[in-house]
Amino acid sequence: MTFRLAILIWLGFSGLAVAQVEKAQLEAFNKQRIRTSRVGMTVLGGWAVGNFLVSGILIGRTEGSTKAFHQMNVGWNLINAGLAGFGLHSALTADPAALDLYETLKAQYSLEKTFLFNAGLDVGYVLGGLYLTERAKTAARNADRLRGFGQSVMLQGGFLFAFDLVMFFIVNHHEQLLKPLLQNVTLTGSLQGVGIKLQF
Repeated sequence: MTFRLAILIWLGFSGLAVAQVEKAQLEAFNKQRIRTSRVGMTVLGGWAVGNFLVSGILIGRTEGSTKAFHQMNVGWNLINAGLAGFGLHSALTADPAALDLYETLKAQYSLEKTFLFNAGLDVGYVLGGLYLTERAKTAARNADRLRGFGQSVMLQGGFLFAFDLVMFFIVNHHEQLLKPLLQNVTLTGSLQGVGIKLQF
């Protein structure tokens, strides 16, 4: 048997295995994942709006490092609002019934990786903010701005770290619901080849 023919047979059995997964179960799994994303983006958007309101008002009523703190809060949350808006739009327009098993797995793991990667970035933001506040102690110029910006970046990075970590654990926990969908599909492999075993 040629290698190409073996691949075609394997793909045929893969399609049969995937067909065994109940479409209703996949749709329910995807609905829950999309709902979680929608709630998460709503929380992020709420944080951004809260920062706009509070810091937007206080910019004109403060000065020095406190003014710089609120300026950075407003600027930082322009980005948060954009991310939340994009994520919310994606969640609201997603069709949970349109994803097959492969696409469901891909979407699930992509979401997990995104939140985990972002949590790593958030640690960098906090450290960057700490650097700015330390630099302000010896800066000959713009010490207030450095201090205010640094404090804001630490606050925003700290919130985002908590947000991304909580979202990662929620999405990761949701992954456990995939087990019943995959319990009838077993991949087997050896030096002689790869196969799929279906259990009925």
